[in-house]
Amino acid sequence: MDITEVADRLAIAETLALYCRGIDRCDDEQLAAVFTPDALIDYGDGARPIGEVIPGLMAGLGTMRLTQHNISNTVMRITGETARTETNCVALHLIPAPEGEIELVVGGRYLDRLVKRDGRWRIAERLYVMDWNRTSPSTMALEGGLLGGLQRRGARGAADPAAAWWDEI
Repeated sequence: MDITEVADRLAIAETLALYCRGIDRCDDEQLAAVFTPDALIDYGDGARPIGEVIPGLMAGLGTMRLTQHNISNTVMRITGETARTETNCVALHLIPAPEGEIELVVGGRYLDRLVKRDGRWRIAERLYVMDWNRTSPSTMALEGGLLGGLQRRGARGAADPAAAWWDEI
């Protein structure tokens, strides 16, 4: 593996991580930036252009209090300015419900085709494969013991502590 391939692998990993950040912060601009303008996305309900997918994602995720997408085990094959990846993902979704908050945890994989344009790796095609899921009443505790002292909590958009953190650069 030469230094160019190492740099490409790191850049692709960053693109995949920025996708998760865009989803979890409900940041439609950051999310759009990880895809090519003509990207096709298929979360299992048919391939659609990214311009149609992002508004629906933002609407759906906006109904949730919190999501956290964790990716791991990325396998990459790079050929020049194109790459294919398979990345495991476990995503937590906290969903308000009349009977109390629901935890939906979904495990699956992203199958991505990426292209390098203008020196940046972006996702040109994404297929999502769901492997498993679990739904249960939330057991999240925010008070008492150690948890009560942890007052800095994640939020969406500018309300998240990371927004100010990154603004300082």
